[in-house]
Amino acid sequence: MKFEDMLKKAGDVPCFSTRFLAAGEILPQIRLQLARWVKDGRLIKLHKGFYTLAEPYRKIKPELFSIANLLKSPSYVSLQSALSRHGLIPEFVPVTTSITNTRPQVIETPLGRFEYRHVNKNLFCGYQLLEISDKQQAFVATAEKALLDLVYLTPGGEREEFLKELRLQNLDKLSKDILRQYAQKSDSPKLRRAVNNIETIINEGEGVEL
Repeated sequence: MKFEDMLKKAGDVPCFSTRFLAAGEILPQIRLQLARWVKDGRLIKLHKGFYTLAEPYRKIKPELFSIANLLKSPSYVSLQSALSRHGLIPEFVPVTTSITNTRPQVIETPLGRFEYRHVNKNLFCGYQLLEISDKQQAFVATAEKALLDLVYLTPGGEREEFLKELRLQNLDKLSKDILRQYAQKSDSPKLRRAVNNIETIINEGEGVEL
């Protein structure tokens, strides 16, 4: 495969795998070519078997949420990363955090750090496909599910003290009904306690008399 042919095939995706390029090609030869292009500075190796184009060859800027989905499947962006995107927490999040129902993993790449936290299959839900930028999409947790994922995976995360430490903002983006539905579906006493405390915080923000 020539570099120009690879550009035609992979130029419009944020990252690609070896197998993505291998259709109709001999896999060992593809791997050898990819290694040469990395050495030449035309490709950036993100992880075993995953690459992205280096500048100035890339046509689109790789979005971290899209990269996170591609590096590990199945997964969806959640926890602090999704909370920040939804505008629920004020902090900048330097790590892209995701949920998976396979083994947990941390992947360090030249583009940044990607962390994957494990949940059981019955909790692997509550995400949607979002347009991140032109030609790039990613599975991202809803605002409610991102918050409950964080609660579930944090010791003591259901406590009102922990929830207030998050300094939640834009509380109008949280639906009490959806929070209750997720908690009931999970069959988790911890999440049910958390939802009660989250509702208290929402009511206080709305000025509702408790």
